[in-house]
Amino acid sequence: MRPISKTTLARRTAKSKATREAKQKAALEDLGLTVKRTKVRKPRKAMTPEQKEAAAENLRKAREAKGPSKNSQYAENVRLLPDDDPLSLRTVQGWIKVQKEILSSMKGWKESKEADERNRYNIVSVYVDNLESYLRHGVWFDHKAGEHMEKNIQLKCVKMAYYADGTPKRTKGVWYPDIGLYEGNDGETFSEQKPVLKNDRKRNTRKKA
Repeated sequence: MRPISKTTLARRTAKSKATREAKQKAALEDLGLTVKRTKVRKPRKAMTPEQKEAAAENLRKAREAKGPSKNSQYAENVRLLPDDDPLSLRTVQGWIKVQKEILSSMKGWKESKEADERNRYNIVSVYVDNLESYLRHGVWFDHKAGEHMEKNIQLKCVKMAYYADGTPKRTKGVWYPDIGLYEGNDGETFSEQKPVLKNDRKRNTRKKA
């Protein structure tokens, strides 16, 4: 028996495969069925050290041509803050990453029967939304800050407001440029806080017959 060459064997194998697929297709068409075959991707061969080095060099050149990221999707006043600022872009992005991981671990709490769990989930969810809103708009909406909400945000008055008689309007816990932090009833004077007058009302009572 004469040996079969590799070329002849490959040709016969391909012809047999094509014949088999044609018969299968004809049989399915007779039954009114259509089958769409999906292409199977073969696993990529491992790169050699030389190929890895060349790929890394090409990636470096592409990054240099593209230039540094401008972060144009974020508010300008946030982008301009130095990295060591307590509310810098990099710092807040780190807080968002940590809080999203915490929120993901609390996924089952969203519809929990326990009110405390639902409340905790909502607090973290709103905090993440406020952090992302700050990066986009440059305005801090939340009263908390920090990687784990461990810091309190203090409000600062940038423009004073006055009553008709010239008395400054103040709110407890707000920092003012003339007196600093206003702590409310702890040592306040009438010049700092306008007294609130309440109208005396007489309750109408009904007499039973």
